[in-house]
Amino acid sequence: MVFKRRDRRPIWQIVAEFLWPRTGWARAFHYVKHRVRRLPDSPDRIARGIFAGVFTVFTPFYGLHFVTAALIAKIMRGNIIAALLATFVGNPLTYLPIAVISLQTGHFLLGRPPRPDGEVHRTIGGKFADAFADLKDNVIAAFTDHDMDWHGLTVFYHDIFYPYMIGGILPGLIAGIVAYYLSLPVIRAYQHRRKGALQERIKRIKAAKAAKAESKSSS
Repeated sequence: MVFKRRDRRPIWQIVAEFLWPRTGWARAFHYVKHRVRRLPDSPDRIARGIFAGVFTVFTPFYGLHFVTAALIAKIMRGNIIAALLATFVGNPLTYLPIAVISLQTGHFLLGRPPRPDGEVHRTIGGKFADAFADLKDNVIAAFTDHDMDWHGLTVFYHDIFYPYMIGGILPGLIAGIVAYYLSLPVIRAYQHRRKGALQERIKRIKAAKAAKAESKSSS
């Protein structure tokens, strides 16, 4: 295939580069910032797209953040590409604090303990593992005579997904609004400076053409 990699990377390298890109997170951040500023759209639409992307990383829809960000940006009439690029805020370095903030806020707003009374204590990772195990086992059970068991998924929904979804709204809105108002003047200033540089270049080209035409007429 044309776009297939010639050098097949081992699994450990794929995981390592996901957690820490080859160029480092700082350079990756500057690349995303550069791409956002150069988007061919109005500053307000780009900033609204950034809001959508930042807000999305506070939702529990892992694996669907691009789709969620694009939908929110479309509803807000923001720039969809900016929304997709802004989901970069959610990365292996930030997902843990975002998850902790969203879960704690969710349990506080719902006014209930992190787990049902009498439920055996499990770590967050353990509840994720139980939920995925239930999904796998229930898919197998659908085609066999095994009984379906939704206990792990029920605990996961009660303790993780629903509190995360509710609790992520407030910090997501705050982070999105901050990102919107920080990015808007920066994008405006960049586009204004770029427009001025372009106009100055056009003036120099016109002046060069005029000088060339004048030299030809005089000769």
